[in-house]
Amino acid sequence: MAKKSPVVFKSYTPNQAMLLPPSLDELIAKDHPVRIVNDVIDKINLTPLLQKYEGGGTSSYHPKMLLKVLVYAYVTNIYSSRKIEVAIKENINFMWLAAMSKPDHNTINRFRGKRLKDVLRKIFVQVVELLAAEGLLSLKELYTDGTKLEANANKYTFVWGNSIKTNKEKMKKQLDALWQYAQSVAAEEMDNPEPPDFTTIDRKKVEETIEKIDAALADKPIDKKVKQKLKYAKKNWPENLDKYEAQEKILDGRNSYSKTDTDATFMRMKEDHMKNGQLKPGYNVQISTSQQFIVNYTLHPNPTDTTTLPKHLEQFEKDYNQKPDCITADAGYGSEENYQHLEQKNIEGFVKYNYFDKQQSENFNSKHPFAVETLHYNKEKDCYYCPMGQQMNYIGTYKRETSTGFEQTIKKYQAQNCEGCPLRSRCHKSKYNRVIEVNHHLNYYKQIAKEKLNSEEGIKHRKQRPVDVEPVFGNIKYNHHFKRFMLRGKEKVSIEFGLLALAQNLRKKCA
Repeated sequence: MAKKSPVVFKSYTPNQAMLLPPSLDELIAKDHPVRIVNDVIDKINLTPLLQKYEGGGTSSYHPKMLLKVLVYAYVTNIYSSRKIEVAIKENINFMWLAAMSKPDHNTINRFRGKRLKDVLRKIFVQVVELLAAEGLLSLKELYTDGTKLEANANKYTFVWGNSIKTNKEKMKKQLDALWQYAQSVAAEEMDNPEPPDFTTIDRKKVEETIEKIDAALADKPIDKKVKQKLKYAKKNWPENLDKYEAQEKILDGRNSYSKTDTDATFMRMKEDHMKNGQLKPGYNVQISTSQQFIVNYTLHPNPTDTTTLPKHLEQFEKDYNQKPDCITADAGYGSEENYQHLEQKNIEGFVKYNYFDKQQSENFNSKHPFAVETLHYNKEKDCYYCPMGQQMNYIGTYKRETSTGFEQTIKKYQAQNCEGCPLRSRCHKSKYNRVIEVNHHLNYYKQIAKEKLNSEEGIKHRKQRPVDVEPVFGNIKYNHHFKRFMLRGKEKVSIEFGLLALAQNLRKKCA
């Protein structure tokens, strides 16, 4: 097997005097963003990127030059590969970075979508570590939040998981009805009087059942509508089941996806110009920041923030080979699973739970004097006491699973007699004795979270969070006009947001 010839890159030095006017280098200030981009990327190890190139063929544009150009383009709000191509020919800063090279938009787009795959995050991590070494940010105290960004996908070409379930249920009922009809008309011809089990259906089961029904009714005078339905079922149902199976594999537990970007999930966006709660295909972007520098980012298909935290922290640990000392997040992350995960990882969490902010208001507490949280619990007797002092006894336990498979234990308690109680109308609306459901494990975590959040350190982190992480999203979306991804597929979208994160960090360094 012949050896491939080594990779050959075109000569590249950003400030070559022979290629640029002598005064050009002097025109660009030392603290100008283009110099910051150039200097930072010169300091990092690009070996993983260079290894993406195979030997042979004509010489390639130097990947260091393309990376600098691409990052600087995102710093200056230029996201289109065609606009970057124009800037390289017309903008003095791009000329300086590219050393007068002129890659076209295809080269830029191919570099962004193909060459940076599995590499950009390593570059991003190196830049963050450089900034941390300079004392500009900390990897120990993180502030986490999420936002939804619209995907580059058609919002009218969608597939819904609930629709697939509904269609399969209709198919089961119609198949059962056809079997019952065949049984009533041609019982002798049917091998088995008992109907097949239609709890789960697949192509093979449907084809075999339809063939039996069709054979049994072959010589019988049957209803015209039944004949048409049987013909339609024979022609379409097996293919439809194949289609549903393929769609369910793409859904992979989600409830929806767009046909033009199958990784995008339909979500409600804040940017709702029609004010009608329209769902749009998008990605849930999670970031952790320190001093408004992005230190970690992940993309998720689920629209809520609650289930994203474990994977987000796992990515941080994978990137930096360490765990943060503490993390601060809003009430969207306050779940039993997240509290338990932080406890197991020995990460101090300043994470609000739902109603934490409202519970700080006396007005809220006065409006809900008989809420479960206000009732006295006797741990020794495992019972609660209602507002009238009546004992509410334990009556049972049940388990429930969250969407991530996390199992919760819920205990139920019931009052002995609410009949004639003067507080009944304010205490509960049930026709029977009041029953409450309590998750003691979650209540334990909530109590710890409340104490932490109201401590001196907790108040400091609560004040810092909205001025640390939230302005980053506002800066990206509104100051730098990025509200919709340009690439498709989770891998390429992740590259695109990685470039946005790099741009945010380098802009912040310049500030």
